Amino acid sequence: MRVKCVICDVVESIDNQLPLAKKLRNRPIHTYMCQSCQDRITERTIERKQTGNFKEHTPQEKTDDYI
Repeated sequence: MRVKCVICDVVESIDNQLPLAKKLRNRPIHTYMCQSCQDRITERTIERKQTGNFKEHTPQEKTDDYI
């Protein structure tokens, strides 16, 4: 299966039997990133977290006092 990176537009081939290929075929909302872009984003995210100014916006679960 041929896939295109959403960031750098590099076209790569991946095996049709991989779970990633199935995910990309069956759910069009999922996108593909090449390994170099994935590594770059991971590296920069780690750098931002280490500065102390990075805030993860995770939804807070509401607790019910009656349960």
